[in-house]
This record gives sequence, structure tokens and C-alpha cells, in this order.
Amino acid sequence: MTMARCMGPSPVQSPPTPLLSPPPRRPPRHRRRRPPMASAASSSNAPKPPVVLGCGGISADYLATVASFPNPDDKIRSLTLKVQGGGNTANALTAAARLGLSPRIISKVANDPQGRNILKELQADGVDTSYIIVAEEGNSPFTYIIVDNQTKTRTCIHTPGYPPMVPEDLTEANLFAALDGADIVYFDVRLHETALVVAEEASQRKLPILIDAERKRDGLDELLNYASYVVCSAKFPQAWAGVSSTPVALVSMLLRLPNIKFIIVTLGEKGCIMLERSTTDASEAEEVDVESLLESLEQKIDLSSRMPKCIASKSNLRISADGVGSISGRLLLCTAETIPSEELVDTTGAGDAFIGAVLYGLCSGMPAEKMLPFAAQVAACGCRALGARTGLPHRTDPRLAAY
Repeated sequence: MTMARCMGPSPVQSPPTPLLSPPPRRPPRHRRRRPPMASAASSSNAPKPPVVLGCGGISADYLATVASFPNPDDKIRSLTLKVQGGGNTANALTAAARLGLSPRIISKVANDPQGRNILKELQADGVDTSYIIVAEEGNSPFTYIIVDNQTKTRTCIHTPGYPPMVPEDLTEANLFAALDGADIVYFDVRLHETALVVAEEASQRKLPILIDAERKRDGLDELLNYASYVVCSAKFPQAWAGVSSTPVALVSMLLRLPNIKFIIVTLGEKGCIMLERSTTDASEAEEVDVESLLESLEQKIDLSSRMPKCIASKSNLRISADGVGSISGRLLLCTAETIPSEELVDTTGAGDAFIGAVLYGLCSGMPAEKMLPFAAQVAACGCRALGARTGLPHRTDPRLAAY
């Protein structure tokens, strides 16, 4: 999940070229042979991929790799420069598209070179951009990303688009069209006023909703009330719940947000934790302290394995947290892939890749024990190339064959 620092709401001139990518050359035209009738019939009967609608961040990313992050007043040279589309929602939907889903996105750009190339790049990956608002004036959102080659960290400086998106930009007809046929809806909590309008209509249609809770933002609490699933950053649960530890915070969140089926907290190279609510009440079962339960799972993890591994507690436990309460559910712990240092390039967008894979897992009916290592593997693939999208795998990638 790309962290960003916003810099002012006023109009900003878009950065100079280079553009995201030059338009492809038109290939020579060849006359296509009509396929046999049987082949055409079988194609028309093929199942349509699940549709995911995303509403939120979109941008142009200017990625510069440096030997080490500069000190104040330093002048340094970049080692490499890459310009490509970014933004949490756009990145996650690109990951989902490459895995086989049919994504649609609600967002806003300007009619400038950056905006036009943002659209082209998403369209090339199979993301439906029909519901993106294009302002005739202003600037598209963009982010400067400095990748430290020494520490393998990245620093993001984000400039929001202007004029900002407002609910009035999205007509009722476009809202209904965007939601028609959708299987799941995803929000990164940017464009929160518009997101709340979309979430309310999605909720009325009883569509499942996944929220990316990266940090506290305007509109987050309201959106969480609509959520079916939450994926959050390492620091978010404690900050939101105001409690002593991450596992205790997860129990608190499920108690305070009764519509949520599971919460995943991503921990970077340490993997992730999921607390999943049971569909049946375990009030008669013996209570298990959530912190003790997590410790027991950690002891079962095979640390010698380089690939992601998932360990799950028994189902339908009564999981408690001192001073908070208890829920019926189970706890899951998943490791991340151990990436050799010579293969680790850039962690930009790793959380977005993870969320794209979770969206795919939910739509394809993956059990949590399979979905979590699958998502960890997709995120690890993305960390092996510069930028949030360059290394995102397709579903046919041999590295995903085990899933």
C-alpha cells in the first residue's frame, strides 16, 4: 500500500515529460480468417470473469532509483528513472486484471499528457476506464517516488489532482452502470465523499465491500461501517482501536464492526495476520487469549521455508482479548516469501498487489489458507522490479502454479 504525503490542494502544473509510455505503433493490418462455427460457439459459452469495481487513487508515478537517500541540501544523480501509472486503487485493479478479473475504476484525471497516458496504461491491462472523470483543465495526480538502492526503501511525495473529484462528478446513471454486474467493490479511502456515495449504493445492492485501511483518513470510519473485508497496514489496527497490540486490536475491530467477515493486517517481510469471524456462535467453547494463540501459531511456522506458508488455528474458537471482549472465529498467520537481496528491487505497491490478489481469491472462492500465501506470492513478484506494476504477474505465471 503506497504511502503518500499530499502537498496542497491548489492547481499544480504537471511535471515535464517523459510521459508514461509512448503510444504503440499501429501493427500492419491482416485479413482475419473467420473461425469455425463450433469454435465461435464454445467461445461465447465461456464464463465471464468476475467484475471488481474500485473507487479511489490514481496517479502518474515518477520513480527514481538512487544509491542512497540524499541528506538535506544534497545534489545527487538518479541511477534509473521509470515513469508509469500508480495510485492504490489503480495498482490493485491492475494486479486483479492480470490475474483474470474484469476491473472497473471510478476516479478522476485531467486532460493532460499524464492523464491520457494513465488511461492508456490501464486500458492496456484490461481495466475499464469508462467511469473515470476527465477534467478539461487542471492537473492529473502525480507522485515522486525515490527508491533507496541501499536500504531497499522508498519515499513518496504525492501531489493530488486538480480539480478534486466530488460526488457531483459521478452521475446516477454512471454510478448504476458501474455497479451493474459487479461481484465485489473495493475502496482505498481516497476520494472519500464520492466513495461514500458508491458504498451506500453497493450496500443497498448487498455487494461485498473490501476496504484498504492504510491509515486514518477522512471518511474511513463511515466506509468501515459498510465493509465486509478489511486489509490494513501494520500500524493501523492499534492506531484505530487504541489498544496495546495488533492481535488485541483485531479483536476490538471485529467487535466494533459487526459486518466485517475478516481483517488482514500486512506486516511486510514478516507476512500477515488474519482474524476471521465464524458464521456460527462459539459462546460455549473455551476462551483462548488472542495473543497466546498468535504465539502458538508462530511456534509452528517453518522458518526454513523460503516460500509463503500459512498456519491456521482451529475453527470456531472463542478468541478473547483482555479488557476488550471475545469473538467467535479463527486466527491465521502467513509468512512472506524470503526474497534474496540481489532480487529485491522495489517495494512500491506491494500492498496494492496483495490486495489485488485478495480480490481475486475472494472472487474465485479460494479458502483463506490458500488465498493468503497466494497474495503474498503475488506481492513478492511485484517487489522484483521497479515500480508498482512492472513485476505484477499474470495468472499463468509459473510462480503461481501451486495455487
